[in-house]
Order: sequence, then C-alpha cells, then structure tokens
Amino acid sequence: MTANDPKDEASSPQRLQKIIAAAGLASRRKAEELIAAGRVQVNGQTVTELGAKADPAHDHIRVDGKLLHGPERPRYYVLNKPKSFVTTASDPEHRPTVTDFFKGGERVFPVGRLDYSSEGLLLMTNDGDLANALTRAAARVEKTYLVKVSGKPSESAIDQLRHGVMIDRGTQIRKPGSTPARRNDGRVMTAPARIRLLRDADNPWYEMILIEGRNREIRKMFEEIGHHVEKIRRVGYGPLVLDVEPGRHRELTPEEVAQLRRAAEGKGPKPARDPARRRPNSKRKDVGGRSTPSRKADLKRPKRRE
Repeated sequence: MTANDPKDEASSPQRLQKIIAAAGLASRRKAEELIAAGRVQVNGQTVTELGAKADPAHDHIRVDGKLLHGPERPRYYVLNKPKSFVTTASDPEHRPTVTDFFKGGERVFPVGRLDYSSEGLLLMTNDGDLANALTRAAARVEKTYLVKVSGKPSESAIDQLRHGVMIDRGTQIRKPGSTPARRNDGRVMTAPARIRLLRDADNPWYEMILIEGRNREIRKMFEEIGHHVEKIRRVGYGPLVLDVEPGRHRELTPEEVAQLRRAAEGKGPKPARDPARRRPNSKRKDVGGRSTPSRKADLKRPKRRE
C-alpha cells in the first residue's frame, strides 16, 4: 500500500507525521518539515503531501533512507537544562544540544523551548501527541520562572508586564531607547503574567508565571521596560517542579504523565505555592537554585562542577 492508496479493511492508515513522531524520530512538527522537504519515502516513493497516510504495520517507510521501525514505548523525562545548550535535536552551528544528555539510545525531543542562555526544567519525550497538546496556545499550560534583572524596575513597570506589553516577534531583542516596530510590522501583545518579587536587591529576583512561550519572551518583556535580564531559570512546567541537578534528568512517574495530560486539556491544578518560601527581604546572597517537589530550595543554588 502506498500513501495514496485507498484504505482497505485490513489496514489502519495514519498520517505520516504521526507515524514518524510515534517512532521517536522527531516531533510531529519536525516530521512535517521532513515530509515537505522530500526526505520521506513510502514503499520507495517520495511523499511530500502533509495529508498523506500510510499503514505502519504494512508499508515500508524511510526517512533519509533509513527504514522506520515500529512505535517506541512512550518515554517522558524532566531535564535540568544547563546554560549554553540548544533546545533542539540538532544544531547547524554544532553547539551542544539537550539531546546530548540522552546518549543511551533514547530518542526523545524537547517540548517547547528554553533559549541558549536560559536554564532549568525542560520536558523531553517521544510522545508527539502529548507534546503537541502541551504546546498549543489553547492549552494555556503555566510555566514558572525565576528571573534576575539588572537594575530595579518600578512597581508601575512591573504592573505593565503583568497586564501585557508589546514585544517584537523576531529573535532579536530591541535595545532600550530604540524605535519599536509598528504593530503590523511584527509586534505582538504578551498575555497577562503573574509576577512577584522574590528578593529585593539592586539586581532583584522575580518569580514569573506565564501561559505562553514566545521566543525569548521574558527577555523582551523586561527590555520593553528598560531592564536587561541577567538570568532565567525555569522551575515549573504545569504540574511538574524541578527536582534534579543541572545536567541531570529523571523519568516521570505514571501519575505525573497523567497530570500532564490533564494540564494539556486545561484540567490541571495550579502549581502549588510553598508558604515556607523565604520572603523578598531575605538576606540570602543568591537566588535561582534547584527546586524540590515542595520548592523549598528555590532560593539556593546547588554547587556544580565547572
């Protein structure tokens, strides 16, 4: 059967991008790019139509000439991404990527993104359906960040961020004082954010909870009010709380996976707040450390080898 053959009773055709994602080769979006680029063959014929289907049980599907095997067992991991790693499966500039932490034959890909200079919680999986459900805008899954800012923003400026500000869509951050693009030239309004001060200092730390994940969004938001972001660390993703050291990962429990599915459907609980967390006037010297399931260690950074 080819991708364009009629469906028969014994077959169960599925969209090619779903089959590729289920095999753990790439996310569904990346699979669509592979198909459009002519890198996928079904029974010896190159397929470029995104709506094409095939039967994974009977058809021979190849990606870049390599025969695709059956679906892998779904795997789900939480990774503590260090800085200077790219959130992608491969990088044309040959920089280290987050998949480098999974060298034991695990073929997983990141859900969403953390930029090169940011660190913290990153969900890794080979479940393309769940990844798509979590990242679609309608899911409104909450992401929690600890953010260190250069200089002290005014409370009115922080209120602007809470209600939403206009930022550039592109990858570059606009320098303070430069002329912003017009709205129809690539400007977009950010969704309302929950922000609270964690540590009051010359360069304060904030906790930010966002429901969207635009490219370099937090950095752009603070640049819009005239402040540079020094550090970003994600400590929460929906029901998940960061609880591993930098560069380490662990597999999720079945209950955590179930919670993620509920979050993707908009049914997940709000991230728990720890009433024992230190107040903003804490005299600790640093912020931004790893979190435990109760988040008691949010304000203490673990020692890490250079």
